[in-house]
Amino acid sequence: MASFSVSSYSSSSMAAIMLLLGLFMAQLDITGAQIGVCYGMLGNNLPPATEVISLYRSNNIRRMRIYDPNQAALQALRGSNIELMLGVPNSDLQRLSNPSEAQAWVQRNVLNFWPAVRIKYIAVGNEVSPVNGGTSRFAQFVLPAMRNINNAIRSANLQDRIKVSTSIDMTLIGNSFPPSQGAFRNDVRSYLDPIIAFLSNNRAPLLANVYPYFSYAGNPRDISLSYALFTSPSVVVWDGQRGYKNLFDAMLDALYSSLERAGGASVEVVVSESGWPSAGGFATTFDNAGTYYRNLINHVRGGTPKRPNKPIETYLFAMFNENKKEPPEIERNFGLFFPNKQKKYQINFGGERIWDVLAEWNATVSTKSDM
Repeated sequence: MASFSVSSYSSSSMAAIMLLLGLFMAQLDITGAQIGVCYGMLGNNLPPATEVISLYRSNNIRRMRIYDPNQAALQALRGSNIELMLGVPNSDLQRLSNPSEAQAWVQRNVLNFWPAVRIKYIAVGNEVSPVNGGTSRFAQFVLPAMRNINNAIRSANLQDRIKVSTSIDMTLIGNSFPPSQGAFRNDVRSYLDPIIAFLSNNRAPLLANVYPYFSYAGNPRDISLSYALFTSPSVVVWDGQRGYKNLFDAMLDALYSSLERAGGASVEVVVSESGWPSAGGFATTFDNAGTYYRNLINHVRGGTPKRPNKPIETYLFAMFNENKKEPPEIERNFGLFFPNKQKKYQINFGGERIWDVLAEWNATVSTKSDM
């Protein structure tokens, strides 16, 4: 960029320029403020946590999700100003249904790091379903663990700073088309309805893993690639007066409708995972994945047809390819970065260049003011 001299501007001109730069930065920062990236650790070739946190910061990624209270990651996050979604693994849910165990967990993994680590959410369990054979054994422990952890957070007077929730997948929705008719499966309502009531009572969001890729890959005859990748030039699905140009919005609005039918109209949704694999399966190309991530980042600054002009807090999955994940192969290819920290795609996570410009400007102004 071209250089310029501070001395050539009056103080009023400098103030005006700073105001314009600030407004420009704020406009760009709307996107960055909504975007986090999931830091999965199921790889034997990943960089140490200190380098990962530096990578987040150098790419202006201001929110992170981790899936267990990894102590190295929590230590590295101290003073980073990165907001954190801290996970409770499914394997710990039964233990944390004991109040004293939950209190000890919160002391060890939250209070020992707060406020140096900016914990925003605690995700109690991930994709637990009472009708999924792989996770059904955990279902009875999710809400008791949520209550106990929330009570421990409340005891520390942090209930307005740290929200306790759980992360679901979209298989709990029985009907999703059209989005206005979205409804949870009847056989999960006895599990979900008390959780939704808990979230509503505590003004906490529901965390949801939303993957247009899997819906598209499972039904490419009826779902177009452009609809899944945010590239459709026109409305694909009309639902009354609402027009849908992308599958992400349709899925999210189906979830909002499902929440309303379950008594959770006031519950917000945070997209706790969304991504597109670059290899290992149907339509898994670098071009498709890069297109999806870039368009998703740009899209979430707005809202959905059902809830327009409401930015969508969204966590991209995932930071790295993870070579120790279970098959299928696509599960190992969701990374935004290779394990050597190189970007897979050209992605702007939210205005990092304007931060550099402002840093340079502030340094110049400070130097001038000292003369």
